Amino acid sequence: MIYLDYQATTPLAPEARAAMLPWLAGPEAAGFANPHSPHRSGRAAAAAIEVARDQVAALLPPGGRVVFTSGATEALNLAILGSGRKRLAVSAIEHAAVLDTARFADPACHLLPVAGDGLVDPAVPIPDGTGLVAVMQVNNEIGTIQPVAELAERAHAARALFLCDAVQGAGKIAAPANADLIALSAHKLYGPKGIGALWVRDGVALQPLIHGGGQEGGLRSGTLSPALCAGFGAAAALCTSLGESDRLHVEKLWETARALFADWVLNGSADARWHGNLNVRRDGVDVARLLSDCRTVSFSAGSACASGSGRPSHVLRALGLSDKQAKTAIRIGFGRYTTEDELLGAAAAINAATLAQGV
Repeated sequence: MIYLDYQATTPLAPEARAAMLPWLAGPEAAGFANPHSPHRSGRAAAAAIEVARDQVAALLPPGGRVVFTSGATEALNLAILGSGRKRLAVSAIEHAAVLDTARFADPACHLLPVAGDGLVDPAVPIPDGTGLVAVMQVNNEIGTIQPVAELAERAHAARALFLCDAVQGAGKIAAPANADLIALSAHKLYGPKGIGALWVRDGVALQPLIHGGGQEGGLRSGTLSPALCAGFGAAAALCTSLGESDRLHVEKLWETARALFADWVLNGSADARWHGNLNVRRDGVDVARLLSDCRTVSFSAGSACASGSGRPSHVLRALGLSDKQAKTAIRIGFGRYTTEDELLGAAAAINAATLAQGV
C-alpha cells in the first residue's frame, strides 16, 4: 500500500513510538503510574509530561503555555467556547472543528471569504463588535497558507482575540507569532492519535469545558496519558531537529508530483501553500470510482472528517468552484516517509485509472 494521505494523519515516527513504550509497561516497570499521584512513580510520570510539554512548546511562540487536550478538536472547542466571546468571525474554509463550534457559539457567525486562490484578503473587513477571529494557518484540504500575521493584527485592532488552527502547519512552518490561541494535533506531525494541545498566550483568560479534577492549570480536568504526551513531545522534537531536511524532501516531492499531474488543474495557490499537499481536479473524473480502482494507493477526495458525506467540499465551493467541479478533485498528501518511487507508482495508477474512464 502506498500511503499518500498525510493531511488526514501522518505515520507515527519510530522515535515517538520508542518514547511511548516505557509508559505503556506493566507493573514491573511502574510506567503505568498516574502522573497526578504524589508518590515516586507518579512524580516520574509527571516529569515525563513536563518534558513533553517543553518539547511541544518549542514549536510555538514564547510567552504562553501549552495545555494538553485529547486532540485539536477539543483544543479548538476550549478556545472558542472557553473564551466566552459571543460574536465570532471565521474564514469560510475552516475545518469543521472551527466552523461547527463557532456556529454553535454564535449562530450569526460571520464568514470571512476567500479568493479563487484560497486565501483570505489581509484587508478583509471585520464586523464591529467581533470578539474572536479564527483563521487557520494551513488549509487541510488545499494546503493554502493564510496571511495569519496580518489577520491577527486586524483582529487585535478590532479588539478581538485571534485563534489559529495550526494543525497542518505545526512542525512544518513557523508558528503564528502574534496569535492569542493556537491549536495543534500530535498525529498530524508524526505523533500518536488521541492527544493535541492548545497554546494560550499569557494574559488570555479561558473558562474550562471539562470539570472534575482541576488538571492542566484548571483548564482541562482528567488524567493525562504519559505515553501519549511522551510520543507527542518526541514527535515535536523531531520536527525541530529535522525541519529543514523535511522541507527539502517535500519540495523535491512537490516538483515531481506537479510534473506527474501536469494534466490536472491545481486547486488553490501554487505558491502560498504547504507543498506537501497537492489538491487537483480533472473535468469528468468519477472520484468514487477512481478511489475504488486505485486500491493500492491511499489518497483522498477531501477532508477525512467529511468523507462519506456525499456533499461537495465547502472549501472548494468557497473558491468559486461548482458542485460538479468540486466533486472531481482529489487530494494527495506526502511527507517525511514518502519516497519518490512511491509517488511515481501512485501517479501511474491514478492516471491509468483516469484514462480508463475516458477523461
